[in-house]
Amino acid sequence: MCEGGAVNQDWEDRVAAAWASFDDYPQERAHEFRALIDALVAELPADSPLGPFERACAWDSTGHSDKAVPLYREALARGLTGYKGRRAKIQLSSSLRNIGQPEEGVKLLTPELDGPSDELDDAVRAVLALCLSGLGRDREGLSLVLGALAPHLPRYQRSMANYARALVGPEA
Repeated sequence: MCEGGAVNQDWEDRVAAAWASFDDYPQERAHEFRALIDALVAELPADSPLGPFERACAWDSTGHSDKAVPLYREALARGLTGYKGRRAKIQLSSSLRNIGQPEEGVKLLTPELDGPSDELDDAVRAVLALCLSGLGRDREGLSLVLGALAPHLPRYQRSMANYARALVGPEA
């Protein structure tokens, strides 16, 4: 079992292998990569949220945010949750920004700041910062980025965290 639908480890491994081969497909062969993903998706149950998620990722990764958006939405509507659900929200927000809808991306990602923490926390903040910037809210975006960066610095963690808060605090 896998979150979001019943699949076996062999299928997951083949999807991972397909994505590992992504760089073997230059832009002029992007349709071949999408066909590879489509073939894997065809093995899933018709109502699996993993199908539209993987297809969205393939469209998105080959430069078609406009085609990815409805597929990410479908995956989430079908109940994609957990780690892949969080990835879908991050990637959907990024795609929304790319097609000129950053406000919707902000609405989708802001609740993720208070959700369970995982390795995607910095990606949430980075994409949210881009969406905020797309709305002219650069100080808020910079605050998120500095806050995400601070724990990774070998020094100055406290200073950077304080600067991040000050960008959006009462004296900002």
